[in-house]
Amino acid sequence: MKESDFYKATQEDRQKHIVRPYEGVPLTELVPGSLSHLIGGENATISFLTMKAGSAFELHSHPQEQIMVVIEDKMYRVQKGDVIYLPANIKHGAFIREIDCKAIDIFSPPREDYKQKYFEQNKGKKFKFFH
Repeated sequence: MKESDFYKATQEDRQKHIVRPYEGVPLTELVPGSLSHLIGGENATISFLTMKAGSAFELHSHPQEQIMVVIEDKMYRVQKGDVIYLPANIKHGAFIREIDCKAIDIFSPPREDYKQKYFEQNKGKKFKFFH
């Protein structure tokens, strides 16, 4: 295989299939103190999440499975570099203690409730990859 074997993406292709979430996607508040850049496809939702110190995700469950990658600092009993797998319908929550925490959450199937929050808080803006 050589690099020349690959199709070179056009600018239109790049705009359709590539995004820089922290720059090109507006923030959505998921719960008080937790803001996310949300991206969705047909089979998954990705949340680039910043949880402020002192915030919490109350005990909850959802029908989607969730994989969380902690990318900065720590929360409760997990820290930067940890990957957490939460099966569908398992009860879970989070307490963010003294410092902010950043994580990437991947949900499958997509979180329709997050998509709805996105549209409520970002009037007139497209949900990236849902056109």
